[in-house]
Amino acid sequence: MYLLGIDVGTGGTRALIIDEDGRPVSSATGEHEPFATPKIGWAEQDPADWWRACGLAVRNALDRANLGGDRIACVGFSGQMHGAVMLDARDAVVRPALIWCDVRTEKQCMDLSRKIGEERLIQLTCNPALPNFTLTKFLWVRENEPHNWERVRSVMLPKDYVRFRLTGGRAVDMADASGTLLLDVAQRKWSKEVLQAAAIDERLLPELFESPEVCGKITDAGASATGLKAGTPVVAGAGDQAAGATGMGIVAPGAVSATIGTSGVVFASTDRPALDSKGRLHTFCHAIPQRWHVMGVTQAAGLSLRWFRDSFGAGVDDGRDPYERLTEEAAGAPAGSDGLLWAPYLMGERTPHLDPNARGALIGLTASHGRGHIVRSILEGVAYSLKDTFTLFEAMKVPVNRIRLGGGGARSSLWRQIQADVYGHDVEIVEAEEGAAYGAAILAGVGAKVWDSVDEACSSVVRIAGKTSPQTAAAETMKKGYAAYRRMYDAIRSVTGTD
Repeated sequence: MYLLGIDVGTGGTRALIIDEDGRPVSSATGEHEPFATPKIGWAEQDPADWWRACGLAVRNALDRANLGGDRIACVGFSGQMHGAVMLDARDAVVRPALIWCDVRTEKQCMDLSRKIGEERLIQLTCNPALPNFTLTKFLWVRENEPHNWERVRSVMLPKDYVRFRLTGGRAVDMADASGTLLLDVAQRKWSKEVLQAAAIDERLLPELFESPEVCGKITDAGASATGLKAGTPVVAGAGDQAAGATGMGIVAPGAVSATIGTSGVVFASTDRPALDSKGRLHTFCHAIPQRWHVMGVTQAAGLSLRWFRDSFGAGVDDGRDPYERLTEEAAGAPAGSDGLLWAPYLMGERTPHLDPNARGALIGLTASHGRGHIVRSILEGVAYSLKDTFTLFEAMKVPVNRIRLGGGGARSSLWRQIQADVYGHDVEIVEAEEGAAYGAAILAGVGAKVWDSVDEACSSVVRIAGKTSPQTAAAETMKKGYAAYRRMYDAIRSVTGTD
């Protein structure tokens, strides 16, 4: 028996096949077209491109494993959160989806907060109105493109659109729905008060499921597009953060993950919907029934390094991965980058500033700084930004017993060491660092009854591959660097005119 996890990311859709022991068998990725940015702060993708990439990824993964679609017992989904997909009466996409990093909706956030009240909104949804959240994107389309909104007959999130094309069912899991600003997170149901205040018809919304629940079966059309067998069950899955945490075994209180992808996320599992009264952290449902998680988000984590690579190159091309060359240069610079500091606010910032207008900065340059210093300062600046979430966890008494790293920040030995030094804590990496697709496959296994629960599944298949401990001298340098980093945001605001 084999299980398939599909992760609809920002840059591509990934298909991962695992066996009953949780061992990866094969994987493949269908790349997406780069997201469009018609204006500063805008980010859009064509949902049809996700579906195309899904078919390509699944077929290639099956081919590489030399498996027929009939060998897949169940399919699980994960994907980028917060994206607004709108369909008309014929299930055609009305307009390109406004994705997670689109921050054009500041006005709609303020209007909604005034109408409901900031404190009341956090009470209802466990979160404040932020431009990243799905509801504000719907409101922007309704206000600015009424001709498009009049056509809308159903709405969904990115991975749920791909699953809709695969199964014909309109479904969403509790974890992903938590990022819409429409879910009563504590009660795990749509918030009628928010729907009424926002004048959104509940009939537009998909049906809610817990992550490991079977919510549909593959149709003939879905089978034709992917090579999977018609009738194969599909579970609801989870948003990429909850699925990625599941794949790393972050399912019980005290377990925390720090994942660096395009964005960066620090994620802690909780047995209650823990709240930050100021809304600086997100409180969402977890992929495990009757469990929640709290997380902080850095908008431009891995994106900071990618921006540097795309803008300034990665040195002489010697056939190696460009990120490997960049981090090798960074390793030549000392801890603290000789005073150079990076503020990773390239796409505004969520935790802890909740500021879509925040701007990035490189501060402290001298003639003695080289390229390696700059790259290292970017790696350190991203870690400092994630450290902000740990600082809030401490204030909220969210336990942190073990930290596991994921994403690009886990694959680089230098970035692992920098994170251990900045957090002042041992950090671990897992054996199967396969990202959110792995968590999606685990959820599929629970849906197929390979395991009785998500806890049992993670206990069986998540294995630790290594540990990195803080270095005393470097950790002390990073502590001072973090104190300086904390003063940067206000200074940048005063210079950029967004104060």
